[in-house]
Order: sequence, then C-alpha cells, then structure tokens
Amino acid sequence: MQDLNISIIQSDLVWKDKAANMASFGYDIDQIKEEVDLIVLPEMFNTGFVIDPEVVAEEMEGESMRWMREQAKNRQAVVCGSLIIRENDNFYNRLFWMQPDGAYKQYDKRHLFSLGGEHKKFTGGTESLIVELKGWKIKPLVCYDLRFPVWAKNNYSNGVYDFDLLIYIANWPAARRDPWMSLLKARAIENQSYVIGVNRIGEDGNGLAHAGDSNIYDAKGKKLIQQAIDTEFTEIILLSKKMLDDFRRKFTVGLDWDRFSIEK
Repeated sequence: MQDLNISIIQSDLVWKDKAANMASFGYDIDQIKEEVDLIVLPEMFNTGFVIDPEVVAEEMEGESMRWMREQAKNRQAVVCGSLIIRENDNFYNRLFWMQPDGAYKQYDKRHLFSLGGEHKKFTGGTESLIVELKGWKIKPLVCYDLRFPVWAKNNYSNGVYDFDLLIYIANWPAARRDPWMSLLKARAIENQSYVIGVNRIGEDGNGLAHAGDSNIYDAKGKKLIQQAIDTEFTEIILLSKKMLDDFRRKFTVGLDWDRFSIEK
C-alpha cells in the first residue's frame, strides 16, 4: 500500500466571482512544487456559499468543470471540490472527484443547511461515495454533513474497512469554530481513519466571517498540521497507510462497532 501525498488549500473566496476564484486557486496549484496525488479545495470554491443558485449555477460541462479537468490533467493529481450544478431543473451542491484522465466521480451534499435556507433552493443527495486512490479508500463529504456521524459511519467486516480517509470540504463560519474542530477530531477517532477538513477564510457576501481552521487528523485524533487561523495557506502532507494499518491491528475497536443501515 502506497502512502498518499495530499495538498489542501485554504483561501479567501471572492463572492460570486468565478474567474477570480479559479485564477487564485490556479495560482496556488501552480505553486505546488512537488508531485501530489490529491488536491483538496473548499466547498463551492468558485463562488462562496451562495444560496441563490440561479445566479451562478452551471451545467455539468460548464467552465468550472473544465477548469477542474484542466488542473487535474496538468498536475496529474485528483482535484476535489464542490460547485453549484443545475441538472433537470434542480440545483445541487455537488462535490467532484476529478481524475487526471478527465473521468470523475460525484457526490451531492446530503445534509442541506436549513438554518441558512439551503434546503429551499437545493436538492439533497441520497447516495454516499467511496473512491479509491493508490489503494486508499476515501469518502468525501460536504460541510454540514460533518454534524451527522451516522452518514460518515465506517464499517468493518472480515478485516476490511469501508474507508481509510474522510474528507470534509466546507464554508464553515467562524462563529462555530469549536464544533468544526471538535467534530473533525471525533470523526477521526470514531471511524479509525484519517480525516481532512478544508474550509475557507474571509467574509462572504452576507457578512459572515470564516476563520479557516483547515486541518488533518490521524486515526487517534492527533492534528497533523499547525497553521494560524484566518490565513491563506497551501499545506502538503504525506499520509502513511502503514501507520493507520498498524494502529487498526493494535486497537481493534472495529470488531465492536454497531451494525445498522441508513434509510435513503
């Protein structure tokens, strides 16, 4: 099993300005000087968390999808982030797992943030997604999904885990920093997996501040990077599959996990 070299990018987002955001992230990606396997961007990285989707929504082969495909090809790395997509008269907060060959997987955010009115304009997803990369099984989720541990539940059967890495991309407000950090750590511990959380910084078009706090946790809940809050950064880290496997063999809590299914 190979180790996984991952880059996460925390940035301010320009409200509803796709060109500016894609130019900014394009520059950040160009500055990555080593080979990486995966580049993770925040939720709605091209617009900020917009809940009037009619203004900025794109079709499936719109400019932002083309940009993601170009970045993945140029860097020979998977690029992960979410966009507002219009499809069959519905709007989706859709995460894309864009591969270097142009193929992609997608996940529609299941838990829509009703407090912010997301549920009034967007359609929630019903299917979870697990992708594979260099032998790793990875489950990507979006922002508010973090508050629902059942949806992120790992499973263990006959020595095999459903996933090795959870990813949360977000526009998580600074006012709720503590839950963001606490829940990322909890998801890592309870699922015996690495967890990545990538958030934005800056103030959005509604005056809501975001502090970032993007981070990576190992299966013991240990923070693997140290960055100042409310700053832009690009972090590269090598995740060790051997360390994860060794810990899972020593601490076999997966044998005692509850088994259940989720209604869709």
